[in-house]
Amino acid sequence: MKTIDPTEISARAFYKYMTASVAPRPIAFVSTIDDGGRVNLSPFSFFNMMGIDPPIIAFAPNRRSADGSQKHTAINARQVPEVVVNMVTAEMVQQISLASAEFARGVNEFAKAGFTELPSRVVAPPRVLESPVQLECKVLEIIEKGSMELILAEVVLAHFSEDLLDDAGQIDQKKTSWVARLGGDWFAHTDHLFEVPRPQMGIGVDALPESIRNSKILTGNDLGRLGSVLLRPDPEKVIAYGQKAEIRQKIQEATLGCLYVPDVLHAYAHQLLEAGKTEEAWLVLLQ
Repeated sequence: MKTIDPTEISARAFYKYMTASVAPRPIAFVSTIDDGGRVNLSPFSFFNMMGIDPPIIAFAPNRRSADGSQKHTAINARQVPEVVVNMVTAEMVQQISLASAEFARGVNEFAKAGFTELPSRVVAPPRVLESPVQLECKVLEIIEKGSMELILAEVVLAHFSEDLLDDAGQIDQKKTSWVARLGGDWFAHTDHLFEVPRPQMGIGVDALPESIRNSKILTGNDLGRLGSVLLRPDPEKVIAYGQKAEIRQKIQEATLGCLYVPDVLHAYAHQLLEAGKTEEAWLVLLQ
């Protein structure tokens, strides 16, 4: 492991490690307005949802590294404590990048990046028409610590595109196209989705037989799936499963090929676990 004390290298050098590690990060495309009515639009990847009741979001327009000056978003949020957080899709990402450029104060990034202003209903800053999710927010607090200016805001009205919704009126993750920030110039796209069942009080990895727990073939994810079951399979079921032609054949082929039988069974169980067949994987491993 490479161990780094953040006080022993420059802040920007440590920042590179952090942004490449704490990732992917969702992007808040934030619209604000100053006390003169001028609109600003800028993306921030130091952002997330922080509260449920009330719904709280947080994002941090850190001061510029070159001269320590404030971002226009932070200035505006103090003058008019209202923001709109517009979520970012793959179809918007190049325009988002353009909007992040250091335009002069007072320049409207809606126009520069080619986005459409949509009047908000509760707050002063406009929404981004092209964004499928728009969160109108009231600023609650701005916390300063070093170069950070952390803005906490409450969502007071939310807008969701009908194109994202399923028949029950909920957001269908398969219909989304979110992008997120990584380190450097890298972005991530939610084009590879997978489900993990909510955890239950399973037997735990510590209750797995030692031969399974210390397997050189089964992964940590495999052990997590095995440990999530409430009960190990009934012994009679294990015996019955061992009589299946497929299992008998694998054991025979391993023996004739001078292979270590547990390794063969563990490899097969790994395939079953990858396919979501946890119970069958257990039956294989207990042979």
